[in-house]
Order: sequence, then C-alpha cells, then structure tokens
Amino acid sequence: MDLQEFDTAVADRLRPMLAACCDVPRWVDGVLAGRPYGDLAALRTAADQGVRDLDDSEVDQALAAHPRIGDRADGNSTEAAWSRNEQAGVGDDPEIRVALAAGNREYEQRFGRVFLICATGLSAEEMLTSLRRRLTNDEDSEIAVVRDELRKIALLRLAKVVEEVPA
Repeated sequence: MDLQEFDTAVADRLRPMLAACCDVPRWVDGVLAGRPYGDLAALRTAADQGVRDLDDSEVDQALAAHPRIGDRADGNSTEAAWSRNEQAGVGDDPEIRVALAAGNREYEQRFGRVFLICATGLSAEEMLTSLRRRLTNDEDSEIAVVRDELRKIALLRLAKVVEEVPA
C-alpha cells in the first residue's frame, strides 16, 4: 500500500500488519496515532522513535515473536513469511546450522533471551560471527545491540507495509 492509503486506512486493517513489524501494542498504537504522516520520512521517524522508547518488558515481548536464527518460522502469517525470507541467508549447510543452534543455546543461557539479528542480506557465516562476537558483550552492551537490531527489523518490515508508489 502507499502512504496515502496507510494514512487513511481503518486502524483495524493496519494493526496486524504493524504487529508483524514489531509485536508490541504500544508501538502499534503509537504508529497508528501519528497518522496522517504525509511523507515516508515522518512515518519512519515516528516508528523508529517508538522502538527506541520501548521498555525492557516490551523488548522482551517483541523478541517473543521472533524465531531463533536458523529456525524456520512456521505458519502462513505475514510475520512468519517475512522471517523465512529474512533468514534466507542461513542456507542448508548442516555445520552452520549446528553451530547456530549451539550458539543460540549459549546466548539464551547467557542473556536469557533469543539472539536477535537483522538477518536481511547477511550470510550464515556473518550471522554466526556476530552471534559469537555478541556473546562477549556485557548485559548493558548487549541489550543496546538487541534494541538496535529490533529497530532495524521493525523499520525494514514497515517498508514492506508502506511502499511509495512512483509518480
């Protein structure tokens, strides 16, 4: 849909699409409340700030909607389809898949949350390298990285919802 349609659509039509971008009701409500945006930059700015303003429990809530890197999201939902596409770089190399699974377990044990990375355009090796590097972070540094990765994912997905139609 284009921005004009986004700005005028019934909120209930947009709510599930926005939840697929960032599954936090306060974020969804905030993006909806900011309409009409008039231009894509204003929408992106509001969505970006909304993710930055999430509290820790909301970050955890958003993370719960993301599968582990290397796991295939099940179902026919928009979010599952986007996740499968975003993780296309994982590939089918069994050694990488085993290493990612082990890294995911170690990360979850260390930080108590799923490892989140904006996987779009990354190879499996790049994801694994990032996972291993981030395992050396302290809690404060890592939560900052998680928030930024969540923000990048939300904005990439929002761009899939609202695309500007060429003039």
